[in-house]
Amino acid sequence: MRLSILDQAPISDNQTAHDALNESMKLAQMGEKFGYSRYWIAEHHDLPGLACSAPEVMLSFIGANTSTIRIGSGAVLLPHYKPYKVAEVYNMLATLFPGRVDIGIGRAPGGSAEASNALSDNFLQQIWNMPKSVEELLHFLENDFPSDHEFKNLSASPVPSVRPVPWLLGTSKKSALLAAENGMNYAFGQFMSENNGPEIVRQYIDTFQPRKQGQRPKVIVTVNAVCAETDEKAEEIALSAIVWSLQKGSGKGNEVPSIAKAKQYPLDEKDKQTIEKIKQNLIIGNPKKVIKKLNEKAALFHADEIMLVTITHSPEDRVKSYQLIAEEVFQD
Repeated sequence: MRLSILDQAPISDNQTAHDALNESMKLAQMGEKFGYSRYWIAEHHDLPGLACSAPEVMLSFIGANTSTIRIGSGAVLLPHYKPYKVAEVYNMLATLFPGRVDIGIGRAPGGSAEASNALSDNFLQQIWNMPKSVEELLHFLENDFPSDHEFKNLSASPVPSVRPVPWLLGTSKKSALLAAENGMNYAFGQFMSENNGPEIVRQYIDTFQPRKQGQRPKVIVTVNAVCAETDEKAEEIALSAIVWSLQKGSGKGNEVPSIAKAKQYPLDEKDKQTIEKIKQNLIIGNPKKVIKKLNEKAALFHADEIMLVTITHSPEDRVKSYQLIAEEVFQD
């Protein structure tokens, strides 16, 4: 099983944003050491408890402090930006870090309506234009506009020796079909979806149209997981992220609370039901239990790779979770 990391750069209640971003860099270094295939970092705007608004800046920092792990955005939110600028940025990263750069593309706003308005004009119109923007971005990355196109002679420089690899990220049939139509790799965000993921991924695989000869559909499934030496410890560690998710849902969540604060958080019956629903989309347990469930996910989705999102209050608990999973998967 191939494993990768999706980092949302969470800020714990005893951290600054500077602390959280440094922990992200350390996580990427540890992921490289443990054998993870790639490290992606997400884009969010003015959301409490999440530190990364500019993946491209963090990827420069991450790339300079690692040497082999693939690095990428999970995702760059294309409706906010012109495809040409996105291509320039990721070509620049691919020039700095040859053969290591992915460019994950998403359509979500990544923040409030006010943030969307501050970032770009006519966000909803740009959502509507997403298929055209994706196609344009791919042409810039591959430098293959038709001969009659106005951008035929325009280069997204610097042009790297190894181009960044595009992925489309999503949770819906629409994203799956868009990826398939454009011959793109597809990353399904199971950790944030209530849709029928396996059916959506199957539609992607069945309708995939190679952009180049020899291409085949490639699938990453992203899941929430918290692993510790025992089920009991994993449940305890996961409580911080669970309560934080509950708080955010009620508009009260800022930074990730400590385990002690999470245990003291008052819960009514509705909260308890919400927590049970949250836990349904979480894999929690000891290494063998977690790996069993990850293997089941990989088989169910026909996935080439599993990408893990792990949020804990303690950076050490987060690194340990990734380490235990890697050791169980990659052990000789």
